Amino acid sequence: MNPNVYGPPPTQYQQQQPQQQLPPSSQQQQYAAAPPPPLGAGGPGPATGWPPQQPQQQQQPQQYGAPPPPATSSAPIPQQTYLNGNYQQQLATSMSGLSVGGGGGVGGHPLKPAQQPGVFPPGGLPPTSQGAPLPPAAFNNNNAFPGAPPTAAAPPVGPQPGLPPTSGGYANGQTIGAPFPPTSSAAVQQPPTRTLTPQSVPSGVNQMSVNSANLAGLPHMPPAKSAVPSGLGAGPPTSFAPPTSSAAPPSVTGAQMPPPAFGVPNSRPGQPLLPPGAAPPPTFTQPGLPPQPQPGAPFGANQQPGFPGSYPGQAPTAYTGAPPPLPGQQPAVPPQFGAPQPGYPPQPGQPPAPGYPPQPGQQPQAPGYPPQPGYPPQPGQQPGGFPPQPQPGGYPGQQGRPGFNQPPMPGGMYQQQQQRRLDPDQMPNPIQVMIENQRLAGGPFVTNQPGLLPPLVTTKFVVHDQGNSSPRFLRSSLYCIPNTGDLLKTTALPLTLNISPYARVNEGELEPPIVNFGDMGPIRCNRCKAYMSPNMQFVDAGRRFQCLMCKVTTEVHPDYYQHLDHTGQRVDKHERPELLLGTYEFLATKDYCRNNSPPEVPAFIFVIDVSYNTVKSGLVHLLCSQIKNILKNLPIDQGQDKSKVRVGFITYNSTVHFFNIKSNLAQPQMMVVGDVQEMFMPLLDGFLCHPEESAAVIDALMEEIPRMFVDTKETETILYPAIQAGLEALKASNASGKLLVFNSTLPIAEAPGKLKNRDDRKLLGTDKEKTVLTPQTTVYNQLGQECVQQGCSVDLFLFNNAYIDIATIGQVSRLTGGEVYKYTYFQAELDGKRLIEDIIKNVSRPIAFDAVMRVRTSAGIRPTEFFGHFYMSNTTDVELASIDATKSVSIEIKHDDKLPPEENVYIQVALLYTSCSGQRRLRVLNLALRVTTIIADVFKSCDLDAMMLFFAKQACFKLMEHSPKQVKDNLIHRSAQILACYRKHCTSPTSAGQLILPECLKLLPLYASCLLKNDAISGGSDMTLDDRSYVIQFVLSMDLNMSVNYFYPRFIPIHTVEPEETELPTPVRCSHEKITEDGAYILENGVHLFIWLGQSLSPNIVQALFGVQSTQQVNAERFAITADTPLARRINDILNKIMNERTRYMRVTCVRQNDKLESVFRHFLIEDRGTDGSASYVDFLCHMHKEIKDLLS
Repeated sequence: MNPNVYGPPPTQYQQQQPQQQLPPSSQQQQYAAAPPPPLGAGGPGPATGWPPQQPQQQQQPQQYGAPPPPATSSAPIPQQTYLNGNYQQQLATSMSGLSVGGGGGVGGHPLKPAQQPGVFPPGGLPPTSQGAPLPPAAFNNNNAFPGAPPTAAAPPVGPQPGLPPTSGGYANGQTIGAPFPPTSSAAVQQPPTRTLTPQSVPSGVNQMSVNSANLAGLPHMPPAKSAVPSGLGAGPPTSFAPPTSSAAPPSVTGAQMPPPAFGVPNSRPGQPLLPPGAAPPPTFTQPGLPPQPQPGAPFGANQQPGFPGSYPGQAPTAYTGAPPPLPGQQPAVPPQFGAPQPGYPPQPGQPPAPGYPPQPGQQPQAPGYPPQPGYPPQPGQQPGGFPPQPQPGGYPGQQGRPGFNQPPMPGGMYQQQQQRRLDPDQMPNPIQVMIENQRLAGGPFVTNQPGLLPPLVTTKFVVHDQGNSSPRFLRSSLYCIPNTGDLLKTTALPLTLNISPYARVNEGELEPPIVNFGDMGPIRCNRCKAYMSPNMQFVDAGRRFQCLMCKVTTEVHPDYYQHLDHTGQRVDKHERPELLLGTYEFLATKDYCRNNSPPEVPAFIFVIDVSYNTVKSGLVHLLCSQIKNILKNLPIDQGQDKSKVRVGFITYNSTVHFFNIKSNLAQPQMMVVGDVQEMFMPLLDGFLCHPEESAAVIDALMEEIPRMFVDTKETETILYPAIQAGLEALKASNASGKLLVFNSTLPIAEAPGKLKNRDDRKLLGTDKEKTVLTPQTTVYNQLGQECVQQGCSVDLFLFNNAYIDIATIGQVSRLTGGEVYKYTYFQAELDGKRLIEDIIKNVSRPIAFDAVMRVRTSAGIRPTEFFGHFYMSNTTDVELASIDATKSVSIEIKHDDKLPPEENVYIQVALLYTSCSGQRRLRVLNLALRVTTIIADVFKSCDLDAMMLFFAKQACFKLMEHSPKQVKDNLIHRSAQILACYRKHCTSPTSAGQLILPECLKLLPLYASCLLKNDAISGGSDMTLDDRSYVIQFVLSMDLNMSVNYFYPRFIPIHTVEPEETELPTPVRCSHEKITEDGAYILENGVHLFIWLGQSLSPNIVQALFGVQSTQQVNAERFAITADTPLARRINDILNKIMNERTRYMRVTCVRQNDKLESVFRHFLIEDRGTDGSASYVDFLCHMHKEIKDLLS
């Protein structure tokens, strides 16, 4: 998603811009979903703020013989126990592991009373593709790939003929999903109760399971191979019903869905409203039998409103055997093509439906996305935003779905697919996992033994380094490694390292100490060149040491000799960081420097585009006015009190201008290089200066630049020669450093690096997308390689109003360890603060220049693949012109031999770099891992966060060679293989209807689903090429802290905060089910930050925050919390805390309920069905279960 998509472009760009918003990909147009009708609009339909769940007339055939519910009443229906009187007690016992810590602890979901099957609370319907018509099953051959139709709206919730009634719930270490034994009216079996202790053991206890035995192919999923029917009646009691229909998520009964926060029309037009909490009664079914009449209902009675199979607000459909219309209802007829459907927004070319306000789609709009002022409609799209939906007979694509248009069953009954929905609250829950990990693993983390699984990335902990490097610098995906490559292959788990060698340490942790060996230089193993570490063993009375990587002994340098004590340890061990700690630094000698001479102090060079666009948008003026402030934040080296970094300034349009800012000049001098074909450095002295010494000259220059270019008419600009100019400047002063390049347009002027406009977003999401995601020319790659040789890193700040080809120009940043920032439609008064904050974050963070990183490992394994922003000229050395605290590199490690299971595996990462004060240093990171022959041990020591970041970076690389479908299929298959291996090798035999997840990986299906939906991997033609390239680069360079919330955004309720609290409020799950109309929420993923305001938000809160009466008066375009009240200060404090944690300063986008922007906001509610029709978390979990069963069979 484009962070700037929300704001209109400045007026001068309105006509020339391709639309910057997000229609679904071209092939989806036929199925594109309509945006939600405004809340509380007249006409039938649940007033929950979400769209009607299905086109209202598309309803399943009425089934004879199904019992009617009694007339709706305002009292909740009494709980039916359908096993025996003790059932609820058993359920409570067996679900006792549900809340954190197994009890009713904090943050978990306290046990809720069981709820009847087939009952959903008003508004508690599954997420749908905003009322999209159901796609034909023939399309079900891929997993949410752009171009596939959106998933159908979920069918009705209700018991499933042929399936037993079930209860269920996710509990830590518990099965969810073995069906109950079939019950009959004569004999009711009582399931045994059992208590569960969450723990990490290879038995069936360390797991979560879901039954999806009879799961038909889900929309957007690869076609089913042969599904294995699960043995009914097997397995322990607490279990989920199998999800059973192709389109909708299954339901969990036995744990009540969260009650709605507001009353909802839960009946058809003309019927009394159900109060919140009341629901129509269920149909009780028995396995293999048609639905049984409910006690007290006459057999064969007509269905009343709300019978299983209807949605709130749905009119009944006249099928053979449909009930007659009730008083006050229209007779049910199949919807005519082109006729308005009740409860459904008007189709194109129609007048608005009575009782509906005009839809936002009455202005040019992209399907499913908000119209932007000044954007033309997308090609192939009708003004009005609802693409044509030609469906014969008005029943879109229902043939081929189980239960639709099938031959009647004996007795003339339709086999009706009634759907139970798994309660997402019973699914593995990232919020609960994080809270639980904070409780169990927060506080000190002592790294004194090999193979210790570190706390989660999100947990607050303090590292006590005692021989292994902090997980902030170095995280492995596995802390217990299989001893052979074949065993690793069997598990399908990746063995990867995520390395952030320059990460920030937390409060209470030591900065890595710097060790100076003088002219002796760092002590190393003679054979493998590993550096002295706690993993070296001294032998021969301390005269030699044995390297545990390669097992060779090396003589100790006489100056380093020390006696050993009675345990074989050196007596000076506790005075030497390199013998005690996992992370430390050595001062490097001349041998480790370029040309054997000590390096110069690095420099930052500001390279500023002064063409018409940047002057007009206010960028040049803003930068020049803020440079003084920016230069106060240059990085300070360890042990220094002020920064030594030098600065220089270059401007460019179609020529390049250098500035002499020597401190003894009265005025800065400007030198112009007009020959951009042969770039050279015209200044020998005075270009790079210390900002304090030259402060007066820099101030004068900053006043001069906006004056000089105020009337510029240059629109055709260059880029390559400007970067080359910065590189030549660093070469001339023999320094490493960083260029901050500010650029606004595609370089089309006649000069090296000239590019063509190849903007064709229709290719995104197709097999041809790699043609526009790879560079159109290699000149920027070659420029990047030249920069790396000089230790010159390039950060691009792009201010594009049109296509700028990040896929090509971004290569300079990728190869030099830099990054790309993007401010589409930049306007200084709106985006100025964000830009300046980003530059300050950029220049102030800890940074290493001109670096080379090498990973050494024990014999038997070796690093094979590397992913991130760097350049490699050979197979072992990762060359980084710079690396800072927010970047990481992921490395895959493979076996090349068997490992002895009784020994540890040692890994050492060495980073040779120039510090920001010009010292050449080596940072050494050590990690010891255990080796095992037992698969269960491997699964107990996985770090899922490191694994997912590796999968993400790997997928972004693979997109340049393979189609997006291959990349996604590979990810789904890999995840299924991992879980199938666990199921096969680490659990006791149970029914195939159970999905069993290892404790460490119970969020794998959720995170895999998040990754598949992420814009970097799934972005289709609803985003621009530049947006897509931008997020791909963002993922490639990001570190773990960033990745966790980027893939699974943080969703924080702020209407319940207390003004006197100081901590961030606890997030909730990222789903629309957690939203209430009277709430306000922050949703952030490190790139975007939304504040969502419900339309029933208390006027007191609105007044306290914005000083206005209602949310409609809040200025969403120029959002600011202006009031000076305790609550306003508290919310601003929360926003500032979030911004400080992030690498980028996010633009705050205010979304009021029912704003047209709401569909963009909902794109990030990652557990829901995607706006492009991608599967919801529950659907995906069921699909994974099916894949696993296919693999096991």
